[in-house]
Amino acid sequence: MINKEEENQMKKLASEMKNHVLTGISYMIPLVIAGAVIMAISRVGGSIFGIVDIWDASHGESANTIIRLLHSLDGFGGIALGLMFPVISAFIAYSISDKLGIAPGLVGGMLVKDINAGFLGAIVSGLIAGYICLWIKNHIKLPKSMASVVPVFLVPVLGTLVTVLLVNYVIGTPFAAINVGLESWLNGLSGGNAVVMAAVVGAMVGFDLGGPVNKAAVTTAMALLTSNVYAPNTAAQVAIIIPPIGLGLATVFAKNKYNNELKEAGKSSIIMGLVGISEGAIPFAVENPLKVIPVNMIGSAVGSAMAVGLGAVNTVPISGFYGWFTVEKWPLYVLSIATGSLFIAICTSLLRSKDAGKETDATMEEFDEAAWEEQWEA
Repeated sequence: MINKEEENQMKKLASEMKNHVLTGISYMIPLVIAGAVIMAISRVGGSIFGIVDIWDASHGESANTIIRLLHSLDGFGGIALGLMFPVISAFIAYSISDKLGIAPGLVGGMLVKDINAGFLGAIVSGLIAGYICLWIKNHIKLPKSMASVVPVFLVPVLGTLVTVLLVNYVIGTPFAAINVGLESWLNGLSGGNAVVMAAVVGAMVGFDLGGPVNKAAVTTAMALLTSNVYAPNTAAQVAIIIPPIGLGLATVFAKNKYNNELKEAGKSSIIMGLVGISEGAIPFAVENPLKVIPVNMIGSAVGSAMAVGLGAVNTVPISGFYGWFTVEKWPLYVLSIATGSLFIAICTSLLRSKDAGKETDATMEEFDEAAWEEQWEA
């Protein structure tokens, strides 16, 4: 039997590990966005010339200088995306053991990429590197005259060595098998199964608007892009922008049911949705979570399932409007976004009481977005 003290220690460790993983994700996301936007510029530019495969090597030999440049840009964006696993591994390790963990985490993440151990493998690599470096720092003591050897030599060398050995010979095979199995399952989905998968991903993304459930779905979908599995990413990128656009439209459709502050928040929410920021919907979820969150989940699930079911394919982790035209069957993709957004706007407007606008004045004065994020992080 586990006593109360051991149970509390386990809970504390689990909470710390979750925070370390979220730290790694937070450092990874700007890199992914940078790579994705550069690739989007390349592919939008390619579409102007009627090219749908600007990444193909043949375009690097084109007589047209602009086409060669666009081909190079796509490669540059791919380089950024290729750093996804090393960066998340390195900064999980950094969160645990400060800068001591960066080198082992980077090398472990690169190895994960090479052996195809996937997103979960990168997370475990970062945890291994971080805790090994922390253990070395705390338990290996040298004389004062040699103390400087620990951070500059012993930790990076021994930490990297142990990390790569464990990644390659212990976690590599099972996590690679999990990753390949997941890829095979997702690639094998068709018809109704693919639609169900998309609906589940959409509902997860729409649930907590940038919280841990949202991040788990989005980052997993983005990681699968490196294996050319696109349906989860298509579902996730659609779902990211549906709640803020839908709730922003609700303040237009039922403007008499919202106070002035929420009306202004609605305008910002639409803009944030169009550029791919789901947090624009947070004020509405805080103000009335029992009604807004379920509607967000259903609307996001509907839009995601519709996009995947109709055959839209988003090959880059971009949700904003500037990436829509790079999507295969983009008119159906945009129609799916519009459908999910309208569902949320109409349902929210109907569920909202006529005098709700007067009741929410005090609520919005007390709104603290940081507190909301802390609530979901917890």
